Amino acid sequence: MHSPTPSVSRSPASGLMVIYGASGDLAQRKLFPALHHLARDGLLTDEFGVIGVSSKGFTEQGFRDHLDETVRPHLEGGLDETSWRWLLKRVSYVSVDWEDPDDFKCLAQQVREMDARWGTDSNHAHYLATPPSRFASLVAHLCEANILRRDPQARERVIIEKPFGHDLDSAIALNRRLLETLDEAQIYRIDHYLGKETVQNLMVFRFANAIFEPIWNRRYVDHVQITVAEDLGIGHRAGYYDGAGALRDMVPNHMMQLLSLIAMEPPASFNAEAVRNAKGDVLRAIPLFTADQVAQRTVRGQYGPGQISEEGDVHGYREEEGIAPDSPTETFAALRLEIDNWRWAGVPFYLRTGKRMPMRQTEIVIQFKSVPSMMFRSTGVEDLAPNRLLLRIQPREAIVLSFGAKRPGPSIRIADADLEFCYRDRFGLGPSTGYETLLFDALRADATLFQRADSIEGGWAVIDPILRVWDDSSPGDFPNYAAGTWGPEAADRLMQQDGRQWNNQP
Repeated sequence: MHSPTPSVSRSPASGLMVIYGASGDLAQRKLFPALHHLARDGLLTDEFGVIGVSSKGFTEQGFRDHLDETVRPHLEGGLDETSWRWLLKRVSYVSVDWEDPDDFKCLAQQVREMDARWGTDSNHAHYLATPPSRFASLVAHLCEANILRRDPQARERVIIEKPFGHDLDSAIALNRRLLETLDEAQIYRIDHYLGKETVQNLMVFRFANAIFEPIWNRRYVDHVQITVAEDLGIGHRAGYYDGAGALRDMVPNHMMQLLSLIAMEPPASFNAEAVRNAKGDVLRAIPLFTADQVAQRTVRGQYGPGQISEEGDVHGYREEEGIAPDSPTETFAALRLEIDNWRWAGVPFYLRTGKRMPMRQTEIVIQFKSVPSMMFRSTGVEDLAPNRLLLRIQPREAIVLSFGAKRPGPSIRIADADLEFCYRDRFGLGPSTGYETLLFDALRADATLFQRADSIEGGWAVIDPILRVWDDSSPGDFPNYAAGTWGPEAADRLMQQDGRQWNNQP
């Protein structure tokens, strides 16, 4: 074992991680920093190695130097020099032409050599940090070169980034192609949101605390809100984003995963299949929209020029580099869903996501039903605010419970009060990328936090009717919200028509 001591009770992981697209942005900003953090925390054994794969013509030492230069800036405040040097020593590199079978034969040889060098015992995790268009062909090349083989015991696994498909049909087709050569147990469809501490804590919060689970149902819950707001624009992602939009980009993956964790039934255990079965049941219980319901229960928007507090004046979406001046792509989506089962019948779930909103904020609001106020009729109390539970996922990971309390004084006056738990304040969280747990689990063949084929297809099935209507009709009023605001007015009306409103508090 290397020098750092494990900071948690989990046994360290071993294995060989092969990263495809290793010279790209994701690897530099997230994957290698996450591996550094695992090494820093003593969660990797000496039986661990990394192979970087890309089309760039690096030598092995040249690639290590490249990592040292490009990854270090993303380790500020959390760099452990000993751990970083330990990790770099275990990195090798192979340059490939993505369509050249001979290059994959060379890669196969390198995998065998690294397996022998570091004693990783054929425990291999292949991370596809490549454009989505390359997923299926890359897996096919790896199988042809015997780098990947069908293995129900999942000693050889492939980790696939989002987006997994462009719609329901393409997701089904991609699943089918992968399952022609691999077992489902080998396919780890990653959603980095599931690596965040607050997201992982949802199950613990619900099922390890007797005071919450009994009221986690339609009898006590009025509605649920899930917000994923970003203050940034599209940056340099015009090529991808303009062909996707907010609905495809966020809802079938991130937001459906959050919804399923909130709404699922208690699994029989924390076994991966039990948890994923419970999550899949939620998606299957969501009634699919008719065309008329799409018009009534969904809102799309596109940001125009406006102001962001950290940036000042900013362009509208149609003025962004690489975007057509009449682009119909939505940068905001809101929808009202229902879950047709015993626990949640009649409880609306409101989802919204957008770019160029006032702040970066991901949160879940569980709003409970109002209590009868008849006993306060003679006290001057006109309205009792309902209890509310906020699960803040980013940027500040916290749980806040709001309740009514009496103001000091001789008369009955009620004010809102909060109980707040903050991860950083309580546990002193160090720097992380959100990928640490996911990479650790992938090396240990724990698929609990990864998506199964039915979950991927279930998420797409929910939004597929919306996509069909939106793709076949022009929005007409774009842009319909200014950058720096909470989206189009129609999104507020979506809640107001039910007598409710979005939580826009920081």
